[in-house]
Amino acid sequence: MLKGYWTPVLHSHLPFVKHPDYDNFLEEHWLFEAITECYIPLLQRLKKLEDENIDFRLTTSVTPPLAEMLDDRHLMEKYEKYLIKQLELAQKEVERTKNDENFKEISLFYQNMFLETKEFFDGFLNKNVLNGYRYFYNSGKVEVITCGATHGFLPILSVNEKAVRTQIEVAVKAHEKHFGRKPKGIWLPECAYYEGLDKILKEKGIKFFIVDSHALTFGKPTSLNGVFAPTYTPSSVAAFGRDGESSKQVWSSKEGYPGDFSYRDFYRDIGYDLDFDYIKPYINPDGVRVFTGFKYHKITGTSNYKEVYEPFVAKQKTIGHAENFHHNREKQFEHLSSLMDRTPLIVSPYDAELFGHWWFEGPEFLYNLFKQIDEHKVIKAITPIEYLNMYPKNQMQEPNPSSWGDQGYYDVWLNEGNAWIYRHLHNMADVMEERASEYFNVSDFNTTRVLNQMLRELLLAQSSDWAFLMTTATATEYSVNRTKEHISNFNELLGMIDDYNIDIDRLEYLEYKNSIFNFIDFRIFITS
Repeated sequence: MLKGYWTPVLHSHLPFVKHPDYDNFLEEHWLFEAITECYIPLLQRLKKLEDENIDFRLTTSVTPPLAEMLDDRHLMEKYEKYLIKQLELAQKEVERTKNDENFKEISLFYQNMFLETKEFFDGFLNKNVLNGYRYFYNSGKVEVITCGATHGFLPILSVNEKAVRTQIEVAVKAHEKHFGRKPKGIWLPECAYYEGLDKILKEKGIKFFIVDSHALTFGKPTSLNGVFAPTYTPSSVAAFGRDGESSKQVWSSKEGYPGDFSYRDFYRDIGYDLDFDYIKPYINPDGVRVFTGFKYHKITGTSNYKEVYEPFVAKQKTIGHAENFHHNREKQFEHLSSLMDRTPLIVSPYDAELFGHWWFEGPEFLYNLFKQIDEHKVIKAITPIEYLNMYPKNQMQEPNPSSWGDQGYYDVWLNEGNAWIYRHLHNMADVMEERASEYFNVSDFNTTRVLNQMLRELLLAQSSDWAFLMTTATATEYSVNRTKEHISNFNELLGMIDDYNIDIDRLEYLEYKNSIFNFIDFRIFITS
């Protein structure tokens, strides 16, 4: 007997990072690590489920910056070199540990893992990770949704509504470019909602979005059941609220599954453990020790003492945790059924990077969970659109302004450490609006190129990632420099327009380096 519907939602996002002037740039490895540890392992498990004839449904964002990077030839050529380098290190590690009873098995494990990764990348994906998402999107097993064009924090950008409209319009066009259709849903950047945003989403053809639970429990009117069934905003866009219980069970490193002592320890890595001269060719070219992805220890306990990681034991743990998650959702559905007049829905949104990067065993957990669901058939995994098709009538509500950040509001993205960026972003948006109007009918090719690049620089500066990283003090220097870089580029291009003096070499360089959205037309800023 079916007891409830479960909608897992993954947010797959990275900020646009491309540095063609460097053969090896540390922040580009954010992408390479995510491909290797998150996106490919997930797609491998989905293909395995399909091959085993196990039904599944998954909703995932592939944000426009991520899609653009995955489709960028320069970055993908660097990723291939990265994989070759990882295999080279794996071979060296197998040789180094061949007589070491503690570590020889784990080094072989990594060698096999990287070989399988390269085989899957070269074969099923045909050297393009987006091909995997397209495959399951087209099969109806995965619903791919969009996000803001560059993950801009929309409530704060709304000082100029055209900035928000452009973020959504460019996102829709990017989705069409990469997936051949308009998106039905959106993961709002940082799940941040403000009153009136739904009207813009409606105009752009968006049918649903994801918010944290407090957006609905404190909305107008308040709605406890709204978290377990979508509500319609005043513009008739469906808002799906995050369920805190199922989310915490997975993402919490202290109370959730990822903290199990048998799972791989994230912080212990041979990039820091091994002799510097030996590991130097495989870390930062400046000689700074960084993670290599070769992690030989399990969490073990709360102290610094770590035992050797045992992949088979950890894999078995994911089966037990999948059974536990399934059991808990079954009990949760039984409770919710007594409160509702329809089959309840639980929406579980997570950062995709949790599965594989932070929690190495996460993709295997999802694989085993879908097997549990298929075996017991008391829970059905569905997409938001499938639920709306079954239940087209839902209560109306204005969600409360909110985000999924600390304290649930906007503080993470607007505070003493990052507030300085917004006077620039707001001024740039106003200038972009003025120049787009002034040059709307321009026919000069190079002037159009400059205006298009100005819009790219504005969009890249608007990325919420930079403000977030400033708050968390993670990659702070890089985030500050990236923000300043795009502000400076914008003003430099503005000067070319205002002085009627276009530096073609400089323009071509910026178009190559910050090459996001090759379809962009600056006029979209006032027509979107």
